[in-house]
Amino acid sequence: MSKGVSFFNFSIFSILSKEQSFLDQARIRLLYFGFPLVFIALGAVFMSVYFQGQTMLAYTAGVLMVCVAALFKFLTYRPQWRLISHLLLSAGTIVNTSIVYITLQSVNIITVQVIILVIVFSYYMLGQTGGLVYSLLNTVPVLIFMIIEFTKGYVIGIKPDRIDQSTIIITLFANFILLIFIHSHFYTAFLKNIKQLKESGEHQVALNAQLEKAINKAEKSTQAKSEFLSTMSHEIRTPLNAVIGMSNLLMMGNPRADQKENLEILKFSANNLLAVVNDVLDFNKIESGKVVFENIRFNLVELMNNICGAQIIKAEEKGLLFKLDVDSTLNNKIIFGDPTRITQIIYNLVSNAIKFTATGNVWVKVTCFEDRHDRVTVKFSIKDTGIGIEEHNLTSIFEPFTQESLTTTRQYGGTGLGLAIVKRLLDLQGLHMHISSKPGAGSEFSFNMEFPVSTEMAIEKAITPLVQAQEKDDVISGIRVLIAEDNIVNVMLMKKLLSKWNITPTIAENGLRAVELMQYGNFDIILMDLQMPVMNGLDATMEIRKMADPKKSLIPIIALTASALLDIKEKIFEAGMNDYVSKPFKPDELLEKMQMLVRAA
Repeated sequence: MSKGVSFFNFSIFSILSKEQSFLDQARIRLLYFGFPLVFIALGAVFMSVYFQGQTMLAYTAGVLMVCVAALFKFLTYRPQWRLISHLLLSAGTIVNTSIVYITLQSVNIITVQVIILVIVFSYYMLGQTGGLVYSLLNTVPVLIFMIIEFTKGYVIGIKPDRIDQSTIIITLFANFILLIFIHSHFYTAFLKNIKQLKESGEHQVALNAQLEKAINKAEKSTQAKSEFLSTMSHEIRTPLNAVIGMSNLLMMGNPRADQKENLEILKFSANNLLAVVNDVLDFNKIESGKVVFENIRFNLVELMNNICGAQIIKAEEKGLLFKLDVDSTLNNKIIFGDPTRITQIIYNLVSNAIKFTATGNVWVKVTCFEDRHDRVTVKFSIKDTGIGIEEHNLTSIFEPFTQESLTTTRQYGGTGLGLAIVKRLLDLQGLHMHISSKPGAGSEFSFNMEFPVSTEMAIEKAITPLVQAQEKDDVISGIRVLIAEDNIVNVMLMKKLLSKWNITPTIAENGLRAVELMQYGNFDIILMDLQMPVMNGLDATMEIRKMADPKKSLIPIIALTASALLDIKEKIFEAGMNDYVSKPFKPDELLEKMQMLVRAA
């Protein structure tokens, strides 16, 4: 209903609206068309009793006609059907009771029909509770009157009116018409409502079918996105592996100063490209809900020094003063948590601080906020004197692929994923990031994180003697290595790298060839690429694990993977591989894992 309905409105279309339920509209229509019928019936009764000189009945009929006219006008101005129904039923109840006790001082067929009319109308209009209340209000007084009249007679000092047969006929006829109208109207309304519910149900079924199709499509789209990212990751990481690997080999060959500078630029650019790829893959993993937080022992002071070690060099190259301040109370504490995710959070925040600070300082502060013996709350704070952030942009900077402005993106570059990854990782742990920033004066990002604390004292790392390092190199010197790799550039890289460790590897161009070489040859370790023609690395590993000779079936196998599939780690271990190294890999990481597996074999 429009609130602008005129007081002089008489149209039903102005008081009906789509917001009203189907049954409410039916109730309004019943009142709208029923009031004229009631008015005409009352008019006929009024004329009949008036000319017969029945004063009280004529007065009652006249008052009811005025009430009906007023309620009709109220309905067309403000269709508050529930209030109008209560007013109409209340008036009818009072009139019915007064006719029985005062006007006629008797119960006749008209009284009974009026009671039936009230019962039907009240149940249809007001529901079970309202119908029950008005039914009792009309029947109980009449029953009480009949009991009084039967036991000791009913006598008051007012002479009752007497109605003739014509008035009875008119009243009964009007009551019949109204009962038929009410039943017919609501029967039609209920049929339409049932039909509407059926159509709504069918429509809902159709919508559910469409929703199911949309969900399936979305799942397929997500799967396709993951597969696409995996493929693109493999295609990007494979040449990056060669670029970074060759850069490392050249730098290990004691290049001239000018050559070293060029190699460092080459390696720096390749690492930047790798960081962009990793950001996209990490964000995809976080968004898919596949992130699982570890709970392992680590030393926070040592971790912070490792994280900020490389960052200090970047800051100094820009002429910035970089200061790391770790609370001394954390020195001897071994805590439990996920150092990988902490590294990711701190690294992104510190990288941003350095990136967006041209002159001045970058501070990284780690404070023991609360120490409860078995648990410790640590406050991490990263502050800079950079470009700062406008207040209205403090929330948008955490959105994926978003930076504060287009100018920022053009000037400083980046994917806009760093802070999005930080925010998601903190949210997944129920943590909140606090930001204070002033444009042109710098920003400060801080958050609190709680860790369980080990009761054992931290043991300082012993410095590994040079002799032990040499012994480690001797562990893998001259061992028999089988490399399963289909990319020619990566084969060249692996040969050159292993030659530095006095190893001449055997090359298998695919998984099937690796299985054949294992059947007829003897090796100490296998470096297995995953994506290869003919037979992939996972299937090749499973075939090797089935071999009868324990020396062959239990050979250490390290997966070399450039894949970004979220469940690739699980697949690697399910296939029977011992460990994995992601491309592009660090030579020291590969060397350490080869040493460990060969020594354990």
